[in-house]
Amino acid sequence: MSNSKIHDLLADKAAYYLEHNCATIDKSSIHVPSGTHVDDVWANSNRNIQTIKSINTLMNHGRLSGSGYVSILPVDQGIEHSAGASFAPNPIYFDPENIVKLAIEGGCNAVASTYGVLGSVARKYAHKIPFIVKVNHNEFISYPNKFDQIMFGTIKDAWNMGATAIGATIYYGSDESARQIVEVAKAFEYAHELGMATVLWCYLRNSAFKKDGVDYHTAADLTGQANHLGVTIQADIIKQKLPSNNGGYTAINFGKTNKLVYDKLTTDHPIDLARYQVANCYMGRVGLINSGGESKGATDMAEAVMTAVVNKRAGGMGLISGRKAFQKPMNEGVDLLNTIQDVYLDNSITIA
Repeated sequence: MSNSKIHDLLADKAAYYLEHNCATIDKSSIHVPSGTHVDDVWANSNRNIQTIKSINTLMNHGRLSGSGYVSILPVDQGIEHSAGASFAPNPIYFDPENIVKLAIEGGCNAVASTYGVLGSVARKYAHKIPFIVKVNHNEFISYPNKFDQIMFGTIKDAWNMGATAIGATIYYGSDESARQIVEVAKAFEYAHELGMATVLWCYLRNSAFKKDGVDYHTAADLTGQANHLGVTIQADIIKQKLPSNNGGYTAINFGKTNKLVYDKLTTDHPIDLARYQVANCYMGRVGLINSGGESKGATDMAEAVMTAVVNKRAGGMGLISGRKAFQKPMNEGVDLLNTIQDVYLDNSITIA
């Protein structure tokens, strides 16, 4: 993809995103993704040789192989949002094989999905593309609906199907978060023992995070702290939603923060807000991948490119985009994934 196409998709916001200079946390402090990321970061860590090998496998597959960046296709929405809500727009994805085919055709580093999806085609595909088995989910059929991530299988089962990594979600701030933190920490410890990498969906979930008509579930300060908790339990990659605002701590008036977070370390620019998320991932030692969000149809491509540019220029490691890719014909999904990847392959787009 030419740089002109990126400009066209960003439209009148091109300069806003591509020419921004981050004056908060200096880029010299960030561990910018590169082809030597595994040697630079993980070789001196407590991760065992097999886990380092698995991280390296994730980093060196698909179109972004060797770049230091990752593009992951996540399809766990059949549980998280219901299969009907997720796959009705394109019923071919009721068949797990098409999910894996989309990830392969789309040049992704890995495919992240459920025990059932990946297990059903493991012998055919586990050696062709890295598997990330999502080990817990919010089952969304209990009435009334509740929001609680529960374990759906064992870590050994993920290893047995040839998984390169496991993924898990924690709903930080929820009534169940303490139990989830303990469960996931233990799961990650065992996954590392078996030599698998770990990816954590660091999401916030509490009705109190909405105040005076403003939703702070994606506030930079709160998501940043969720990231910091995630790297504390030794996630190798953090998945987080792109920040949409800031000041969650002060608006809700809980916990502890510092005025410098808002005066010195952030501004209202999306790249600066995402830079704070990266800072909470040990200054980028642990890669930050932002999620692509729901599919809105005609604007999906432009939104995906914007998210990729913000993530890359903030110092992040890539994008994990699902519904924008699989809720449309496969060729269009492949094109969207490739366009996201082209942002990371464009050397003219650098850290801000």
